[in-house]
Amino acid sequence: MKLLLVSCLSIFISSVWAFPSLQPLLDEASPNDILIIPAGTYSGPLSVEIPITIDGNNEVIIDGGGKDSVVYLDTDGAQLRNLHITNSGKSHNQIDACVQVRGNFNIIKDNILDNCLFGVDLQQSDNNIVRRNKISSKDSSLGMRGDAIRLWYSMNNKIVKNQITNSRDSVVWYSKNNLIADNVSIGGRYALHFMYSQFNRVENNRYDKNSTGIFLMYSDDVELRGNTISNSMGTIGMGIGFKETSGVTVENNQIIYCATGIYSDLSPYQPDTTNIFDNNKIAYNDIGVLFHNDWHGNILKNNQFIGNHNQVAVQGATTAKRNVWQDNYWDDYVGFDRNADGIGDTPYKIYSYADQIWMDFPATRFFKGSVILEVLNFLERLAPFTEPAMLLTDPSPRVK
Repeated sequence: MKLLLVSCLSIFISSVWAFPSLQPLLDEASPNDILIIPAGTYSGPLSVEIPITIDGNNEVIIDGGGKDSVVYLDTDGAQLRNLHITNSGKSHNQIDACVQVRGNFNIIKDNILDNCLFGVDLQQSDNNIVRRNKISSKDSSLGMRGDAIRLWYSMNNKIVKNQITNSRDSVVWYSKNNLIADNVSIGGRYALHFMYSQFNRVENNRYDKNSTGIFLMYSDDVELRGNTISNSMGTIGMGIGFKETSGVTVENNQIIYCATGIYSDLSPYQPDTTNIFDNNKIAYNDIGVLFHNDWHGNILKNNQFIGNHNQVAVQGATTAKRNVWQDNYWDDYVGFDRNADGIGDTPYKIYSYADQIWMDFPATRFFKGSVILEVLNFLERLAPFTEPAMLLTDPSPRVK
């Protein structure tokens, strides 16, 4: 391995008006060299086909000129660090990105990746590290932006401590055993979206002001721990959502100020599996937990339900009793703890009263939270004409 301190005079300049290109110099390098680039702006695309370290010392810009991807990492064991990579093309079909990764054991760290349609795209690439990068997409409408980080058939990667703003999604497709931890994502659509991806870990991320925080579709045995998901609003706004997903552990998360805190559709789906929700704070949401239908197999214990307009709701059905509710704190529990053991003396129960009209007749959602529905709900509770349906029972509610 040798250290190459590049002189500006040695860089090939293709024309008087173009930025100098790094490619000729890279072609002359040997495997395991460390290429330290002088401060300045250089033109892309750049194709890296040997295990080499390219260090920009936070003074180097690689500009793609608005065409194609800016850097192609088609090797194993390379590093891109301390670079500003910018200005890719706009093609969704080509997945124009700041960095395209087609190799294993590469490291992409401490870079600024902006004005690119996609940020980092990993395809059939394993054991890579994407760390401490600042990533944003092009200034387009939300649906036309690209994904900040995209994994496709990629295993055992670590996506950690990145800051993502104003991109569309971060997606994990057909990928297993990846760690996604300590990232921040603000102002996107899906902060994190799984499709057909198993055995991944999502830990200590902060997702704020996205349409949806985390959504898992057909993605089993995923662990969600210590994440903070907030301000997922709008018609599809939700903190964490599940579609036919089994064997999930959701633990020690904060899900706050969302339209829907947790949404579950036919989950868990595989026979004889459970989804476990343990010690989460589900607070100040319009709906704390929303089930798409009367389903079973979920265990909800030791969670805190605070300040939600509706603690739990079920679409198309009147019960969530087939799930296990135990030792949760409910801020609207009305009961005593005479033996001071921290558990209410009577079970916590939720009934379906007139305020559930909006579940059966979507047009009435306009009046949700209004005085008229609150009055109807009060009258129904005061003197119900029919016996209300019980949504759930927590036999051992915590009182603090």
